[in-house]
Amino acid sequence: MPSPTPAQIPLVFDRPGLVAGVDEAGRGPLAGPVVAAAVILDELQPIAGLADSKKLTARRRERLYDEIRAKALACCIAEASVEEIDRLNILHATMLAMRRAVEGLRLRPAKVLVDGNRVPVLRIPAEAIVQGDATVAAISAASILAKVHRDRLCLGLDERFPAYGFAVHKGYPTAAHQAALLAHGPCPEHRRSYAPVRAAEVALALRSGANEIPR
Repeated sequence: MPSPTPAQIPLVFDRPGLVAGVDEAGRGPLAGPVVAAAVILDELQPIAGLADSKKLTARRRERLYDEIRAKALACCIAEASVEEIDRLNILHATMLAMRRAVEGLRLRPAKVLVDGNRVPVLRIPAEAIVQGDATVAAISAASILAKVHRDRLCLGLDERFPAYGFAVHKGYPTAAHQAALLAHGPCPEHRRSYAPVRAAEVALALRSGANEIPR
């Protein structure tokens, strides 16, 4: 009697695949690059406490940064420079940084989830999720990586340009930052396409008696 045909194990072809979360940090500041991060989390290594980076303390962000880097299947942090921000505008520079972050992942995701209401041009399906940094773990992780990385960059800016207080305000247009801008003029890392920086540059030129006002 012939032996029965052995049962075959069905293969699953409709698995959703890897999903990357993407977020940025640094659209509002007057100086420094805009930073984006992309993260693919490992479901087998969950990370407790992920949330919108703006709602976490600096110490908590630093701890989560290390844990995300250690446990994620893949992550990448990318930047768009001050020159690119001034040349392209902040929106397009942000999209550029996001694209660089996704393309820098060592694993190719099947889908990308981006915080906000716009997505960069990618070769991978992407979806924008408003307030995704508060609702999607991978986006929360990306927001933390981007925020911590940019804050560290600002500490470096503070060492190079101590007159502006970058370590405190991280480049945002606080009263102290704008006062320093008016007193000293912009440094090389200030975004000339931003109105307060432009105004400070013009004011400095007028005080110095320059024949030509910067355009």
